[in-house]
Amino acid sequence: MRGSSHLAIGLITGVAIAGLVPGIPFSPAGIALAGFSSLAPDLDHPESRLSKRLGFTQQYVRWAFVAGALAIAAYTYLQLAPGREQRLFYTVALAFGLIGVGLQGGSTRKLALLFTGMATVVAGLYTEQLWLSLLGTFVALAPFTTHRSWTHTIWATALWAYIGHLANRSLGWQGIELYAGAGYASHLVADTLTKAGVRWFLPISPYSFKIPLISTGSASGNMMEVAICAGYGLLVLGLVVGRINF
Repeated sequence: MRGSSHLAIGLITGVAIAGLVPGIPFSPAGIALAGFSSLAPDLDHPESRLSKRLGFTQQYVRWAFVAGALAIAAYTYLQLAPGREQRLFYTVALAFGLIGVGLQGGSTRKLALLFTGMATVVAGLYTEQLWLSLLGTFVALAPFTTHRSWTHTIWATALWAYIGHLANRSLGWQGIELYAGAGYASHLVADTLTKAGVRWFLPISPYSFKIPLISTGSASGNMMEVAICAGYGLLVLGLVVGRINF
């Protein structure tokens, strides 16, 4: 399913949590969090909507490798005498430079997400916020997994909701775990409606649960996604309005 459809379903799910769950205050930030969470499982795909947004540092990654190559070459020229060690360092400098020049698209974005995630981990450790470090770990590792593998499981959903629970304890933001967990789960439910399905219980079971209504990327599939989003939105709107009137 397309990222825009996942986002729409996540936001609608956030509205459902805000309007239908007793004790949960209506929160635009919570609805936005549900939308963000609905995109999180696709961090395992370097071309996903969220990967592109969080991988904003990708160009800096390429130049960092080039700068590293120049720094190593300068150190080698100025500090090392001609010989085997100098040749080794020049080889390392050349390797860094070629990596920097050769990094393109998905590979660069993966490294950018790795650095972004690790920076978030460090920020969490510095501020003693465990939820922030767990979030950073997720962002750092997810791009290096196979698409629709471990980020598309019930265990990853539970982890995401647990991160929200820890954030709730630290920030006092009531209902954050529900917004986060429901938004994340909405992605898996939506992907279950595609022909590829979702292996909810990896690694315990490789079985792919699917209700093959959508052929992702096709014209008919796009129309079906729009219809599902519209129908889901009308359903939630009707339930919320009915609850308010009641």
